[in-house]
Amino acid sequence: MGIANDAKREGWERATAWPTMAASFLFLIAYSWDTLDERPTPDLHNVLVVVLLAVWAFFLVDYVVRLTLAEHKADFVRHSLIDLLSVFIPLVRPFRLLTGLRRIPALRGNTASHLRRRVVIVAGVTVLMFIYVIALAEFRVERYAVGSNIRSFGDSLWWACVTMATVGYGDYYPVTVPGRLLAVVLMMGGIAIVGTASATIVNYLNERTQHLRRHDDPRDGHERPHDGREDRG
Repeated sequence: MGIANDAKREGWERATAWPTMAASFLFLIAYSWDTLDERPTPDLHNVLVVVLLAVWAFFLVDYVVRLTLAEHKADFVRHSLIDLLSVFIPLVRPFRLLTGLRRIPALRGNTASHLRRRVVIVAGVTVLMFIYVIALAEFRVERYAVGSNIRSFGDSLWWACVTMATVGYGDYYPVTVPGRLLAVVLMMGGIAIVGTASATIVNYLNERTQHLRRHDDPRDGHERPHDGREDRG
């Protein structure tokens, strides 16, 4: 029974890989539009709300189905935290795109090359998405705050980039409590993402160097044959 359920869950995940990424992207578009358009028409606002609710419903159904089919439910919950958080926290929903990427067959292999490719792609997408989503949220909570100097999305995006890089010029900074919490999340996330990506790249370069060194050495680790004659200088 457990094996059959796992097979069904894997089939479900393969079938919903692209829809999950499409839903994440659709949520990101709707959330961006709702944030950046300061004067939306009532009809447009209603459409955006419907889209956001539809994406939430899709993620909820997807999580419930996969949890129901999982043989070891505790392990599933522990390894699918982003999926669980996306049901309750709107800002996490765009990151379901990463879950969709992991479901693509080309990235599901367990070999070193598959793992390396998966880490590099996921890390790159995560960095771009992380900066953009935090910048959107920061702009949303800071633009009308008293004493705020983050008045445009460009200001917020610049702030997110320098904060992510831990440069922190100080020309833009949050003044609200939610804005400062977002800054902490951005800094901690930036350190984790950059550290993981850097370690993966260094490990890959080391492996490639060792591989080329083994193939470039004509002796391939063996001593040169001795012809019995002594060298004469």
